[in-house]
Amino acid sequence: MSLTSKTTEEYNNPWTFNNKPFTSADIGIFVGFVYCIESLIDGKLYIGRKYFYSKRKAKGKTRRVKKESDWKSYYGSSEILKERVKEFGHESHRRIILSLHKTEGDCNYEEVRQQFLHNVLEDERFLNENINGKWHRKPQHILEGRLYNGEYEL
Repeated sequence: MSLTSKTTEEYNNPWTFNNKPFTSADIGIFVGFVYCIESLIDGKLYIGRKYFYSKRKAKGKTRRVKKESDWKSYYGSSEILKERVKEFGHESHRRIILSLHKTEGDCNYEEVRQQFLHNVLEDERFLNENINGKWHRKPQHILEGRLYNGEYEL
């Protein structure tokens, strides 16, 4: 069974924004959000973004159709995070909307900004393995050999 095959109500684990459950009725003019998923087991974190709607072309059609995405049951695109959710359960993860955005561009920008701001690739608390598919987590042996201000940092 996929992680997105059940509704949020079945998980009893809705997204929250400003410490309140966030529903479809709250979407309004926004197209997407930047989020943080936190493990209540060990405090591990993941920062990402999700759009409220997807636009797809139906087979054999020329027009794109807009429909609500799977955002309610979404737990990120990270395979590591999905495995942890499967292992520990949905209830063991808190899903927090950090910011809401009116354009996809703003949403993308804020996701990358938050990931760099929180140093997700080098901070062990984060499960993120890349930023925007361009910057990737470095193996530990490479991090240990970097030279900073004339001294080696471990």
